[in-house]
Amino acid sequence: MPDLAPRLALSALILSCLTIGGAYASAFWRIGASTFAPWGVAIGSAGALSAMMALGATRRGRLHRASAIAIILTFVIVAAGFGFALSQPAAEGAGGALLFGLPVRTAVIVYGVGLLPLLVLPLTYALTFDDQILSEEDLEQVRKVGAARVVEP
Repeated sequence: MPDLAPRLALSALILSCLTIGGAYASAFWRIGASTFAPWGVAIGSAGALSAMMALGATRRGRLHRASAIAIILTFVIVAAGFGFALSQPAAEGAGGALLFGLPVRTAVIVYGVGLLPLLVLPLTYALTFDDQILSEEDLEQVRKVGAARVVEP
C-alpha cells in the first residue's frame, strides 16, 4: 500500500489538531481549564509538527526510512521538551539554576524544542538527498507534462 504514509500522516495531523482544539476548548468549561490542557497542547503540537513533516517528506506515497526516524526523533524531542518544562516546578528567579545562560525550563524549550530539530532535519535531508531528488524518469515526466501545457500564442 504505497499511499499509507500520507494517510497516516494526515490522520496524525487531524488527531493532533483535535487534541490541541480540545485543550483550548477546555478553557471554556465552568470549572476552568483541565489539568490535561497544557499536556494536550504540548503533545498535540509535537504531533502536528511531526505529521506536517511526514506529509512534506513523503515521496510517491512512501516515507524514506531515515526521514521516518528523523520525524519520530523530532516528535520525541519536542514532546519530551514540552513535557519536561510542564513537569518542573516554577523555580525561576534571581537564585534559580541556569542552563546555557537561561532558566532551565526556558533553556529546554529554546534549545531542545527550538534548535535541536533544526539540526536533525537538515542532516537527514543531506543524508537522503540522493534517494529523494528527482530521477531522470521523473524529470522526463515533468518535461512532458510541461510541454503538453504550453499554450502557443
